[in-house]
Amino acid sequence: MQTHTPTTPFGRRTMSLGMMASQAVAKTAPEGAWVQKWKVFHSIREARQLIGATDRSLAILNALLSFHPEAELSSDGELIVWPSNEQLSARANGMPPTTLRRHLVVLVECGLIVRRDSPNGKRFARKGRGGQVEQAYGFDLSPIVARAEEFQELAEAVQTEKKAFKVAKECLTLLRRDIVKLIETGIEENAPGNWGRVQQTYQAIIGRLPRSAPRQLVEDICRELHDLYAEILEVLESFAKTQKLDANESQYGCHIQNSKPDSISESEQSSRKEDEAVGSAAENDNLRSLPKRELPLGIVLDACPNLKDLAQGGEIRHWRDFLAAAEVARPMLGVSPSAWREACEAMGEAQAAITLAAILQRSDQINSAGGYLRSLTDKAREGQFSTWPMVMALLRAKLDAGKAAKTDHEPPDGGKDGEGGFAVSDALLNSLQKPRT
Repeated sequence: MQTHTPTTPFGRRTMSLGMMASQAVAKTAPEGAWVQKWKVFHSIREARQLIGATDRSLAILNALLSFHPEAELSSDGELIVWPSNEQLSARANGMPPTTLRRHLVVLVECGLIVRRDSPNGKRFARKGRGGQVEQAYGFDLSPIVARAEEFQELAEAVQTEKKAFKVAKECLTLLRRDIVKLIETGIEENAPGNWGRVQQTYQAIIGRLPRSAPRQLVEDICRELHDLYAEILEVLESFAKTQKLDANESQYGCHIQNSKPDSISESEQSSRKEDEAVGSAAENDNLRSLPKRELPLGIVLDACPNLKDLAQGGEIRHWRDFLAAAEVARPMLGVSPSAWREACEAMGEAQAAITLAAILQRSDQINSAGGYLRSLTDKAREGQFSTWPMVMALLRAKLDAGKAAKTDHEPPDGGKDGEGGFAVSDALLNSLQKPRT
């Protein structure tokens, strides 16, 4: 008589659609398929959280696999094991019977095993004359063979997630260390910047990190910290570069002592009303007649006095102080770090700082300082921009404003103490008063 393979549990245990689905999956194992049982068990253990298994249930599964005599599980072989609860408890390190039964249910619900209960609920096997098993009642391990590939993919996904999480936590630790030490460096070296605000920003980002954070949150915080780190590093690197200008102080001082500019007819041509708002000579087609030497610091400060308000102590004595003040002005004007970096590469750091100071001086007449700086950077790359006309235009506008103020409010002593007055060298005054051509 043909034997029947049971599909429902014994006694008062109910049948569920999940159990039926697990039995259907167990039948999908290809004919002749086989797997190494301990290798598959390792994959199941790695992916236990995705599968829904527990540590105790895996201890029972490990004991069940040990009752199978072969190292491989084959779809063509006998995959039902029939240990008693006492035998299972012994191989599961003495697990209590109630705990054993509870976690056997977990294995069934996870689809790792299938119950093949006998009519009286006992587990045993009926063998023929040759010792071959004709009918067995117990736990069917065929779902492990059918789902072996799925378990391997889940285990690989878990390993990938663990690796990504580990990398994210390492990145978080490194960024926190770097930012804290860079902030300390900025404070100790008196680098320009509102370091109190930077510390508050850092603490606000870190304050969103709970004790046990998911990987996505850790990566989001890492991105924010990296942006903050890049901004701090850029400020400190720029400040470090300004220290190198000390070696050139004598050169700049020579320029200040001999501040006799050449012909500025080109700057006068480019100081028309439409360009005067931004103090630029970008439309100048011939820059060869401009002075080849650097602008003296004194002339630049006469043309751009607003930058002094951003310097430490309100004084700019050297180009180093000038560049440090420009670094403070950059974020105030809304100039992005990338736009500033491109300007320094195209013009040189000192010329870019002069350009930024001129933009600050006319900030009330410029809608987008960052866009305007990028436009001048593009022209500087083509050799069509110089800071000389820009500074000369600012000086001329200041001189014209001073004359108007002197005419309207001239005091008896000749206007030396009047509002709007300022002092420039005789050579510069003569140069600015040359007739336009």
